[in-house]
Amino acid sequence: MEFYCRENELGKLNKRYENGNWECVIIYGRRRVGKTALISEFCKGKPAVYFSALNSSSRENLEVLSSAIGEYKNENPDSFPVYKSFDDAFSAIEMLGKKERLVFVIDEYPYLAKSEPSVSSRLQHIIDHRWQNSSLFLILCGSSMSFMQNQVLGYESPLYGRRTAQFRIEPLTYRETAVFAPALPAEEKALLYGITGGVPHYINKLDAGNDINSALLENFFDCSAYLYEEPENLLKQELREPAVYNSIITSIAEGYTKLNEISTKNGLESGACIKYIRTLTELGIITRETPVTEKKGKKTIYQIEDNFFRFWYRFIPKNIPAIVSGKIETSFDRSVKSKLHDYMGLVFEKMCRDYLMRYSDDLPFDIAETGQWWGTDKTEKKEIQIDIVGVPVQDDSVNISQYIIGSCKFKNSKVDTDELELLKKYASVFGKGEKYYYYIFSLGGFTDKLISAAEEQGVKLITLEDMYR
Repeated sequence: MEFYCRENELGKLNKRYENGNWECVIIYGRRRVGKTALISEFCKGKPAVYFSALNSSSRENLEVLSSAIGEYKNENPDSFPVYKSFDDAFSAIEMLGKKERLVFVIDEYPYLAKSEPSVSSRLQHIIDHRWQNSSLFLILCGSSMSFMQNQVLGYESPLYGRRTAQFRIEPLTYRETAVFAPALPAEEKALLYGITGGVPHYINKLDAGNDINSALLENFFDCSAYLYEEPENLLKQELREPAVYNSIITSIAEGYTKLNEISTKNGLESGACIKYIRTLTELGIITRETPVTEKKGKKTIYQIEDNFFRFWYRFIPKNIPAIVSGKIETSFDRSVKSKLHDYMGLVFEKMCRDYLMRYSDDLPFDIAETGQWWGTDKTEKKEIQIDIVGVPVQDDSVNISQYIIGSCKFKNSKVDTDELELLKKYASVFGKGEKYYYYIFSLGGFTDKLISAAEEQGVKLITLEDMYR
C-alpha cells in the first residue's frame, strides 16, 4: 500500500533522527487516522524495536515486548527469552541503543500504562538517569486522546517535560483525501471526504475507485461490510457505556443540538450529560460551536464533528431494515443518493473554511479564524446564519475592522445575484465590521449576471474545481 499525505510529519521525524540526539516523540490522534502507518514508514530502513501493546495483562505485554526485542536481535522465535521485568527489558533496549542509532516504538501506550500503572514512572526514571544522554529515539504512540493529553503530555504526568516533540495526527483535508481517488470528478472527491472524514483507514476501506455510489453499496450499506458497524465498534472499544454515548450522538444527528435538548432527549441530568459530551469532544466525535466572534454562552450548540460519524448516523440507522432485507439497492437512489447534496451542506462549509485558512493565496488580510455566525435580524424578527465569517489577525497598523463574509452552496444550480444581495444584508445584521469582503462558493457555478457583478464589486466567486487546484 502506498504512503500518502503525511510527508510533512515524516520529514520532521527524519530530521530529528538524522541529528543523532536523544529523542522522546509523542504521537497521538484518533483511531484509524494513520499513526501506525506514519511510524512504520518512518522506521523503514532504520534499526527499530516496534512494540505494540495489548489491551491485556502486564505479563502478556512483557512477553510481547520481549518478543519484539528478540526479533530485533534475530533470535530464534521459539526460544525468545522473557525478561523478568520491564526494567530489565528497558535495560536491554538501552544496551542495543549503545551499538547503533535505535528507534524504540511503544504503540498503543495507554494499553501498556493500563496493564502496568508504574510504567510512566519507570520510563521517567530511566530517561532522566540514562536515556537522555544516549542516542535512543523513543516514540510513544496512543489513540486515547484524553490519556495522551493528560497522562503523557499533561503537567501531572511523570513524563511531563521529557518529550522532545509531539505530533497530533489529524484527519486529512479534502485536498489530501482526493489523492486517494484521482479518477473521481471533483464532486465525488468532495463526497469521499464528506463520507470518510479524511480518515485514511476509512478511505481505503471504502475503496471508491471511479464510482462512489457502487463503493457505498458494497462497502458501507451491507451487513457484512467493515464500515457498516464501525462507529458502534469504536464506541464499544473506547467507552464503558457505549449505549449512552450512542444515544447522545443519535440525538445530535436528529437536530437536538443544545445542551438542555440533548439532556432532556436522553433523560440525563445536565451535569451528567456534560461529562458524556466532554468525552465525545475529547474523542473528536462532536464539537461545541458558538457564533464566531462571540463568547460561549446561550448560543452554544453541539454538532457532530467527525464526518464519518455524521454520515453513518444520518444514513445507516434509518436504512437498516432495507440493508438487512437486501433491498437497499432498490431504495438507495431515493434514501441515500438523492439526499447527499443536503448532507454535504455542513461538510462543504468546512471545506470552504479550510480553503480560506490553508489554500487560498490571495486573501485580503491574514485570517485568525473562520466559523459560522448566527443571530437575530431584528428588523425582520427572524434568525439568520452566515456560512463563513473570516476574522482578521489583530494588527495595530490597520485602523478599520474588516471581515470576510462567505456563502457556500453545494447544489448543481448556478448561484445568481440574489445570493450576493442576501450576503450583504446578513453582513449588516452581523454589524461588526466597517469593511466586508464577499466570497461565494458553489458546486454548480455562477450565472453570467453574478459573474459580471462580482467583477465590478470585487466579489470572489469560487467553484469546487477551483478549490482543488
